[in-house]
Amino acid sequence: MDDFSEELTKFAVAEDNPETWVFSNAGMHFPWLQKHIEAAVTGGKRRKDFAQTTSACLSFIQEALLKHQWQQAAEYMHSYLQTLEDSDTYKRQAAPEIIWKLGSEILFYHPKSNVETFNSFADRMKNIGVLNYLKHALYLLHHGMLEDANRNLSEAETWRYGEKSASQAVLLNLVQAYKGLLQYYIWSRKKTELSELDEDDYAYTAQTRNMLSQSCKTSTNICALIKTPGVWDPFVKSYVEMLEFYGDQDGAREMLTNYAYDEKFPSNPNAHVYLYEFLKREKAPRAKLISVLKILHEIVPSHTLMLEFHTLLRKSETEEHRKLGLAVLFEVLDFAGCTKNITAWKHLAEYLKQTLIESRSEWVEEEWKSRRSWWPAFHFSFFWAKSDWKADTDLACEKAFVAGVLLGKGCKYFRYILKQDSDTLKKKIKRMKKFVKKYTIVNPGLHT
Repeated sequence: MDDFSEELTKFAVAEDNPETWVFSNAGMHFPWLQKHIEAAVTGGKRRKDFAQTTSACLSFIQEALLKHQWQQAAEYMHSYLQTLEDSDTYKRQAAPEIIWKLGSEILFYHPKSNVETFNSFADRMKNIGVLNYLKHALYLLHHGMLEDANRNLSEAETWRYGEKSASQAVLLNLVQAYKGLLQYYIWSRKKTELSELDEDDYAYTAQTRNMLSQSCKTSTNICALIKTPGVWDPFVKSYVEMLEFYGDQDGAREMLTNYAYDEKFPSNPNAHVYLYEFLKREKAPRAKLISVLKILHEIVPSHTLMLEFHTLLRKSETEEHRKLGLAVLFEVLDFAGCTKNITAWKHLAEYLKQTLIESRSEWVEEEWKSRRSWWPAFHFSFFWAKSDWKADTDLACEKAFVAGVLLGKGCKYFRYILKQDSDTLKKKIKRMKKFVKKYTIVNPGLHT
């Protein structure tokens, strides 16, 4: 285990504080780590036993990774390696996979890591039973070492640890798919080179033939995987790009449709995004685009494509669609991450105006009923009025219009914006005040 841990610690360097770490013949010892571990208390007793120590180390590693503290994570990992000798059978069996995932992440990003270190680490992990080669291949790809990545994946296809199992069969499919992804990367590079050649040039013909051969290899390696239930976004996108390049629109459409709608596959918002983008490129009918985005809306109502969905619904001749178009905007703005989305507020302000002029106030009242108790504080407080006006006057005006329609002219947000002195927005504010007075859904005398 000392040799193994050396790969994670050999690039450790001295820090300004000599008490932070100490080298010894047995490896590295961290006085500050022991302090952290001893500080963890359960039921008034210090955590000194083996299991609690490794548990503390794992927590520190995860925290360091979240903060991108790669050197500190490597130091913690050195102490965590003792879990390979844990008396708990379950923890001991789970340890190699955890060490592989965390260790490869550290080595991938550590500034002093290199390919030789990563290769040595991966080899040792293989010898203690880790079956996942994919991060190693991705590391090589990241460094542009395509041949090494391909050789690594080829070796992975033949490697066996213990008795063959169903999980190994799945892993084999995944390894082959990653080979397909590598081949796609080469194909994509050749496609870029092809775009720079003259079509009458001999090199153009040779390059085209080379690309076709590469795409056949990619198809063979990826197809088996994406027929298996799972989330295979990068593989699907790569394969569809090649199908479209060679004019196989039917094949691309079938694959994306199966990926999105096959009940055996897990729910995946991206599957519907990919299908929608493909149909949009094909200039599919509006009804077809709406049907795809309707499912995405049910899964992720705050998705960025929901504003596009609203536009499609708004243009529809179906009343049900136009009514849904209003609900979509309200649902987008239900999410904290969308509160400053000026496009969403503009769409809502415009659509509220259109809806009320067309005497569809019941649509607005239906959406407002469930939001009346919390939207005022969430969007339309005096604090937000001051903050929005200072940050973005256009955003503040759009929100003020919506606030006035929903809460009446007595709304704090609406009143604050109306009182602001702005020559450029004077006409806009005057029109807003006139519209709210006529069309607010709040009964006279009940302003908040």
